[in-house]
Amino acid sequence: MTFYLWFVFFLAVQIIHFLGTWKLYQAAGRKSWEAAIPVYNAIILMKIIHRPTWWTLLLFIPIINLIMFPVVWVETLKTFGKSSTLDTLLGIFTLGFYIYYVNYTQKLEYKTERNLKPENKTSDTISSLLFAIIVATLVHTYVVQPFTIPTASLEKSLLIGDFLFVSKLNYGPRVPMTTVALPMVHDSIPLTKKKSYLSWPQLPYLRLPAYEKINRCDIVVFNWPVDTVHYFFEPKGRPGVIKPIDKKSNYVKRCVGIPGDSLSIKNGIVFINGQKLVLPERAKPQFAYGAALDGKTPIDFESLLKELNIDLKGVGFRSEKRDTLFFNALTEANAERLKSVSGITSMTRIIDKGNDNAVFPHINKGTQDNMGPIYVPEAGKTVALTNESLPYYQEIITKYEGNTLELKGSKFIINGKPTTTYTFKQNYYWMMGDNRHNSEDSRYWGYVPENHIVGKPVFIWMSWDTNGKGINKIRWDRVFTTVNGEGQPQSYFKYFLIALALYFVGEFFWKRRKANRA
Repeated sequence: MTFYLWFVFFLAVQIIHFLGTWKLYQAAGRKSWEAAIPVYNAIILMKIIHRPTWWTLLLFIPIINLIMFPVVWVETLKTFGKSSTLDTLLGIFTLGFYIYYVNYTQKLEYKTERNLKPENKTSDTISSLLFAIIVATLVHTYVVQPFTIPTASLEKSLLIGDFLFVSKLNYGPRVPMTTVALPMVHDSIPLTKKKSYLSWPQLPYLRLPAYEKINRCDIVVFNWPVDTVHYFFEPKGRPGVIKPIDKKSNYVKRCVGIPGDSLSIKNGIVFINGQKLVLPERAKPQFAYGAALDGKTPIDFESLLKELNIDLKGVGFRSEKRDTLFFNALTEANAERLKSVSGITSMTRIIDKGNDNAVFPHINKGTQDNMGPIYVPEAGKTVALTNESLPYYQEIITKYEGNTLELKGSKFIINGKPTTTYTFKQNYYWMMGDNRHNSEDSRYWGYVPENHIVGKPVFIWMSWDTNGKGINKIRWDRVFTTVNGEGQPQSYFKYFLIALALYFVGEFFWKRRKANRA
């Protein structure tokens, strides 16, 4: 829905509210016209039902308002004497339209001194639970959200089993586009294959102010642009489900190209504007390597690879003679260490050459290790449209920026008008995994639009190693470590334990002192 359509929808809601409540406003000693003024009517309603004015704000926050509307319906009914369990159920299950019945058919008795405390333990529990859900949803949606690393694409910077806190504030909290959805879940209801949201209505893209821009080498969480689910919500064989932007799968990669960059990859190394991209110290890019063996010297590879913390699953022979060992993912430092091992005659980084239709823009031009130069689009910049450039920008023009595109011979027609250029409406980014040969990233599906950006990982609060045993299943050196920063990661877990101990000790003495005074 466009902002215009949302404005029309908003006015329709105001009319519905006015028609169903104007007599209630009169019964509460207010003017009937006060029920018709947008926003002001909600402020007055909070006064009528004896609830704080700041509740009005919650009525206009997507997702939160889905929780608040039933609360306000029930509170309104109780304020006018309809406080039975049946009244409450009718208010909720008629989506508030039971208030129409009360407004036009019942004798209205306004309770000016209604008791706002929960009537029983059940009501108190429900009220506390609703408040907790509202607070948690606000934090989850606009401040910080937990994520888990499921794949090895950023190994060894982020590991499978790392539990992250992702900040929404750094790049600006994105207002939910999907307005009708369960709070604090993503695209499906836990333990089911059911959608957790309705595809309509949707808000246009809107992001609150940020306090930093996405920089090169930042690790970023974003919605996977080409996500089309083919297995969650429909029988096999049918077309996939096109999900709303904010319900697409969450991916985490390193941003190596920002808007306006010219990006090239040469033999696996990223170049930006002709200069080799310098990664931070914490980044440990990995590549595939081949090791030539002399075939004579025995090597205890299992012990060696465990010492280097290399996954045995990513290692195997590549020839029948068993004289070439393949390493799926090695850092340059580990490759150098292996080169010096007796029995290994050489270590060679494996480079994909030739042309691969699987890589962006899918025109048999380049491989995952050799591609470009590719321009990373910047909002407001204009590019020339040619038969050669169109494959790079076609998805942007049609899918990400909502235009129609036709080709008539050598002419490009956008939104019904012939043109030879295109001006980008938003910024785009180029995302890649540090585990270069084990990462599905921009090299395969192209640009990440700005409206797909979710947030910035800032903290690892837990790291779980499924291959560990006992207490060592927890990677203690990664618990409570920061994702970004200079130097190697440092755990702040001991400081957390000290602070927690001080808190409980302080609370014990405070309660003891309070008891002695009593």
